[in-house]
Amino acid sequence: MKKLIFMLLLTGSIQGIYAQKAEKKDKFSPNTPLFEELTDVKKKTDKFNLYLNMQGSFDAHFRDGFQEGDFNMHQLRIEAKGNINNWLSYRYRQRLNRSNDANGMIDNLPTSIDYAGIGIQLNEQFSLFAGKQCAAYGGFEFDLNPIDVYQYCDMIDYMSNFMTGLNVGYNITPDQQLNLQILNSRNGSFDSTYGITEDAEGNVPNLKSGKMPLVYTLNWNGNFNNVFKTRWSASIMNEAKNHNMYYYAIGNELNLGKWNAFVDFMYSKEDIDRKGIITSIVGHQGGHNVFDTGYLSVVAKCNYRFLPKWNAFVKGMYETASVTKVSEGVEKGNYRTSWGYLAGIEFYPMETNLHFFVTYVGRCYDFTSRAKALGQTDYTTNRVSVGFIWQMPVF
Repeated sequence: MKKLIFMLLLTGSIQGIYAQKAEKKDKFSPNTPLFEELTDVKKKTDKFNLYLNMQGSFDAHFRDGFQEGDFNMHQLRIEAKGNINNWLSYRYRQRLNRSNDANGMIDNLPTSIDYAGIGIQLNEQFSLFAGKQCAAYGGFEFDLNPIDVYQYCDMIDYMSNFMTGLNVGYNITPDQQLNLQILNSRNGSFDSTYGITEDAEGNVPNLKSGKMPLVYTLNWNGNFNNVFKTRWSASIMNEAKNHNMYYYAIGNELNLGKWNAFVDFMYSKEDIDRKGIITSIVGHQGGHNVFDTGYLSVVAKCNYRFLPKWNAFVKGMYETASVTKVSEGVEKGNYRTSWGYLAGIEFYPMETNLHFFVTYVGRCYDFTSRAKALGQTDYTTNRVSVGFIWQMPVF
């Protein structure tokens, strides 16, 4: 009888232990990679991290009334990164919903690839990153993970943001960093980038690509007690022989507990219209994009974390598109002013950045009289979206 009682107690104890393990395993840890949850094999290294960046929503589009409603996966990127040792790292990120055709690309890489390179930590102050990477332009919205942006301003939307080259980082202090970056100035061919075409008689414009089609950027990232932060940059880009683009960005962020806000100022002066917005208004001149254009953008956003899992935000955008000098019959002056206005509510159910959202996005485009004389008309667009955002840790 004593042996029987002992065996029953032992069996009950073992079952209790297995029940506790099963209960713990059933509880999903939001910070644990999916691989670890499925295999119960604990990750023991930082050499390989794999993420799936997603932003999907149902969108209702309006322009002169309701247009259509559809489901859309706005962002879908796979990302791998890790630290091989204390001085060598790598990063790779690719958009899964963009073409992988690398034909005609100056760096032999498709535009679907955002990052493909290695990082080298030379010492506590100096670091290098070589390969395809994001341009070190200033501004806080530009620095965000694309899945966290519901609508970019035109300045960023029409820019070439990911190019191949070298970045040299210098930590002045742990909170103050300078970056000197040299990248290719374009991804595609010279002709396709600047709209080089033959005229009716078969003549091509007297524009030649420079021997060093590069963009040089000096960037300052500052942090003052995690209350005030800066993202400032100045860039010069070789567009063609004797033609350059000058780009300036000043981003400032303020963090006050539940409140967070940033303001980005951006200006681009282009000897050849790189954005293509002015060219789309006035048409190609002389078999190429318009000469001497200027773009100004101001973006401001305010977040209020009114509850631990709830965030509300508002965002505004103001932009102008102008011609800075009379050239080939194109009149000098502003051609288009646009406004953007966004508002939304976000819910964060877990400790990770997984969140669900409801947002409104409005855009208003006003053309000046000189643009209306070319057939342009004012218009407004609106969008209401309901969806989710998640950087899912896969491994």
